[in-house]
Amino acid sequence: MDKIIEKKKWTRGKILAIAGGFCLLVFFVWLLFLRDNRSRLYVEYNQLTIATVEKGKFQEFIPVDGIVFPRNTVYIDAVQGGIVEEVFVEDGAMLKRGDPILRLANANMELSYMDQETRMYDAINNLANTSISIEQLKYVRQKEVTQLNYDIDRLKKDFDRKEQFFKDKLISAKEYEDAKRDFEYSIRQLEITLNLRKLDSISGVSQSRQISSSMERMYNNLALLRKNLDNMTIKSPVDGKLSSFMVEIGQTKSVGEHLGQIDMMDGVKLRANIDERYISRVFAGQEAECELGGKSYLLEISKIYTNVTSGSFQVDLLFKDEEPEGIKRGQTIQIKVRFSSATDALIVRRGGFFQETGGNWIYVLNSDETFAVKRPIRIGRQNTMHYELLEGLDAGEKVIVSSYDNYNAREKLIFRK
Repeated sequence: MDKIIEKKKWTRGKILAIAGGFCLLVFFVWLLFLRDNRSRLYVEYNQLTIATVEKGKFQEFIPVDGIVFPRNTVYIDAVQGGIVEEVFVEDGAMLKRGDPILRLANANMELSYMDQETRMYDAINNLANTSISIEQLKYVRQKEVTQLNYDIDRLKKDFDRKEQFFKDKLISAKEYEDAKRDFEYSIRQLEITLNLRKLDSISGVSQSRQISSSMERMYNNLALLRKNLDNMTIKSPVDGKLSSFMVEIGQTKSVGEHLGQIDMMDGVKLRANIDERYISRVFAGQEAECELGGKSYLLEISKIYTNVTSGSFQVDLLFKDEEPEGIKRGQTIQIKVRFSSATDALIVRRGGFFQETGGNWIYVLNSDETFAVKRPIRIGRQNTMHYELLEGLDAGEKVIVSSYDNYNAREKLIFRK
């Protein structure tokens, strides 16, 4: 007799089917919700430059090259044109004020000087003669007054006697009237002569002033002529070192032509070119520093040349305390021009990543340094060594600072070690 066998509810096939479906469901959930969908790229770890975010002192500055110049320079130009007749010193010579450097010859100027000198001396002699004539006229008037006073005294006495004689009827009326007329005439003559002397005196003072002024101008002109002639011999205006002096005997030099310069030995200055982007942030008195021979020196900007040429402008810098020894004119020294004082900040080393990201994001390593992920950041100030970090990173985190040119802004970098 056959026995009825009950069909099992959970068969092996059914269990496998359910298990397979569950696994498929888990796979789809992982695929849609749990999987890391970020774009990734495998890179060689040993080809990366890794830097650690740190807390430290940050100072904003820019590096520029400064060229050493003498602090004060006096240029030597040809005041008068001519042919170089004699050269007394060579380039690089140490000179004292008044030392002759070279002599020029100019025959036309010398002839013109002699002609002008002759005419001026003639004019001076004429003025001197006029001045003598004025003095002589003064004495002539004085002599006339003296003579008239003498005549008046004599005629008065004669008139007084004849007046008495006339009263005593000892002389005729004609003799009396003649004596009276001569006496009164002499008095009127004296009045006229005194008035003339007064006018001559006033006129003489005015003329004397004009003559003195004219003669002074002429003597000044003569002195200027002599000075122009003396300028044919070029002399050192100050103590210092002669430089940029390239003159040969027989050369022709024009008026105003540059002949050389005297570098005064009272110190040096540095002249630097700064990018025009910083022109609004540079000011007189701004500090800078440089290092020479392992020692740091402090400088300050003393002068700003605001003319922009080829995208940059120039500044002069002076050493504040002491000048380094042994530096020479024309030497190039790297300078750091400060834009702020040193302050506490979160900093990271400079690197090529900035050119790709503009400082807006960076790759941050995980704790075991097996991969790095892209993270947004915000960078503030910068100098040649570091960037100042404002947002997005913490001290101690490690980041990739080398170039990102080949990463195509992937979200995740996986390291191959």
